[in-house]
Amino acid sequence: MLEAIQHLSGNILFDIGLILVMAMLVAYVAKLIKQPLIPAYIIAGLILGPIGLGIIKDTEIIKSISEIGIIFLLFIVGIEMDFKKLKSLGLTAIITGTLQIGFTFLAGYFIFNNFLHFDQLNSIYAGLIIAFSSTMVVLKLLSDEEELLTLHGRLILGILFVQDIFVILALTIFVGADSITIMSLLPVLGKFIGLMLFAYLLNRFLIFPIFKFAAKSQELLFLLSLGVCFIFVMIAHLLGLSVAIGALLAGITIANIPYNLNIVSSVSPLKDFFAVIFFVSLGLQMIMPEIGSILTPFFILLALTILLKPFIILLVLSLIGYDKRNSFTSAISLAQISEFSLILVITVKDISQELFSATILLAIFSIALTSYIIKYELQIYHILSKPLTIFEYLRLSKRYEQKEKKHNKKIVLFGYHRMGKTFMKALKKLKRSVLVIDYNPDAIEELTEQRIACRYGDMANLEVLKSINLKDAKVVISSAPKQQDNIYLLKYLKKVKSKAIVFVTANQLYEALDLYDYGADYVIVPKIMSGESVSLILQKFMENKKGLTKVKKEHLKHLLEISDEERL
Repeated sequence: MLEAIQHLSGNILFDIGLILVMAMLVAYVAKLIKQPLIPAYIIAGLILGPIGLGIIKDTEIIKSISEIGIIFLLFIVGIEMDFKKLKSLGLTAIITGTLQIGFTFLAGYFIFNNFLHFDQLNSIYAGLIIAFSSTMVVLKLLSDEEELLTLHGRLILGILFVQDIFVILALTIFVGADSITIMSLLPVLGKFIGLMLFAYLLNRFLIFPIFKFAAKSQELLFLLSLGVCFIFVMIAHLLGLSVAIGALLAGITIANIPYNLNIVSSVSPLKDFFAVIFFVSLGLQMIMPEIGSILTPFFILLALTILLKPFIILLVLSLIGYDKRNSFTSAISLAQISEFSLILVITVKDISQELFSATILLAIFSIALTSYIIKYELQIYHILSKPLTIFEYLRLSKRYEQKEKKHNKKIVLFGYHRMGKTFMKALKKLKRSVLVIDYNPDAIEELTEQRIACRYGDMANLEVLKSINLKDAKVVISSAPKQQDNIYLLKYLKKVKSKAIVFVTANQLYEALDLYDYGADYVIVPKIMSGESVSLILQKFMENKKGLTKVKKEHLKHLLEISDEERL
């Protein structure tokens, strides 16, 4: 059977089909055991490639096709880049991101050049490989954990954005230049600036009117967006720059038009298809040299990625004034290498096989490890909480901390997002005073303007819980659906012997059952509760419509209020 498959190998359609089938099988297993998909795709390539079954031998054609995946991936990244975000995030992201990239790069370069005796160019590549973190992986994991709007979520987004800007420069220099000297870099930078100027003029005078006309037809809008993408790719190629740079600038050029979300949704299936082939091709190209020659570079790269890089971020954020909880969470969430690092090793010239293979292994380990780190971040934080206290003494100022005020509120509400606001409205109608705890700075500003008692903090932070005096509370409500945080809250309430009635929230039925076991008085499961609410309305108004009009008006008003808040 294997011999028959190997005999058919070499036919491009058969090879692509085989890649997709293997990627599907490995990705399915990865999902069953709750692993990220990018390492799974690389493993599929390892299985099919020279160090595995050796079925696919002609990797050059696959590599050429995978470049289309790079183009679509960076095109969408460009569309989703918003330079206005950098301004709103302030100097913190710029300072932290720049220092982290600089020190991580220098450490990688110094160790590989002086201790492992790699040549200068490969030492530079080693520094660049570990300098950047994965925007794609981290954003997906933060979104799954509903932490994008938290303070640490915003810090992470800001640092990733700064990294992406440096990636553009790195790809421009190391793919476009024949040698790394001042004289050789000047023409490359000149071409890059020229392409950026072309992108600016196109955006300023032409993009909006032509896309406004094309938006009348989804098919024409799709084709026009692809046309703009490949115009930039071809110009970049003719100028001797990386096609990745062309795709990224094409995305940035159309990022601010009103139809960008439609473009992303229509191009995403193509991106997903070719991106799978790209990540599989990385595994296909991996040739395992002598095991001893790859282990040392791999473990050094791994240590720099998961230890040094987070330490630098933690140190810088602490010095700027952020508390140890947000600094630590931001730091460990970025302990992986970027998909851009993979693009770099596949496109640059003269990279050593040892460094290439070590980078592929590093991507598999660090990205997979990140999924566990973010999932169990709370437990890791509590284990390291005491040693991390040293970073509190390094704070030159204290950000997002309020002066401790005594309160006599008998109701404490954790979380002021959509469900939290619904609770607040109900409590206001009952004329009950509440203390609100939230880790979103915007929510705290809004509550302060409304003169509602509030405090910035995370309910999984022991110092925050101690400052609230929960022992004397009569009612404690958590609108946050994160199970580990709710378990931590319930354990703390039990520890201080609180007699409060405790309401917590869960996304899944099995989580609700676990929370009852931990002592919750009532667990809110939004999916089930919405069904229960509708059933009550049906029972009340199914045969008699009187009163339903009033319920409808109140519900419509509530939905419009939420819609207005989300638009703002």
